[in-house]
Amino acid sequence: MRQPLHVTVNGVVTGTEVEPHRSLLSVLREEVGLTGPKEGCDDSECGACMVLLDGRPVNACSYLALQTDGRDVTTVEGVAGADGLHPVQRELLAAGGVQCGFCTPGIVMSAKALLDSGSACDEEQVRRALAGNLCRCTGYQKIVEAVVRAGASAPRGAGE
Repeated sequence: MRQPLHVTVNGVVTGTEVEPHRSLLSVLREEVGLTGPKEGCDDSECGACMVLLDGRPVNACSYLALQTDGRDVTTVEGVAGADGLHPVQRELLAAGGVQCGFCTPGIVMSAKALLDSGSACDEEQVRRALAGNLCRCTGYQKIVEAVVRAGASAPRGAGE
């Protein structure tokens, strides 16, 4: 039995009806049409599906869509602004921290949450924030360096 769902996704109020068992990831991809969040493990282990829910990172694969009713979801598609890429996105590209790109949306979301929190952005803090994001292509060092550099250039706690 489908139930109404009203959620703000990347600043746009979206209304639909979904089955109670549907994950946020499946609704974002299949109903809303956003393919940035990826289905990797479908078990909250890899972070490829990471989105921000009311500003906090969550694995969309294991979060029920109906739990987001009336809330704000940000996907990687909503990160870049009118003036271009977010500092995390720019620095990942500049540092060569992107290879196949499958994990990149989740990494961007976790890193953005760290920067938005206003926390210190040193290597240890970045590694802790990205602990739930797996990448099979890189050795993580370039990713960590990119996020540290983004933290040095991004406004702290701005909630961009």
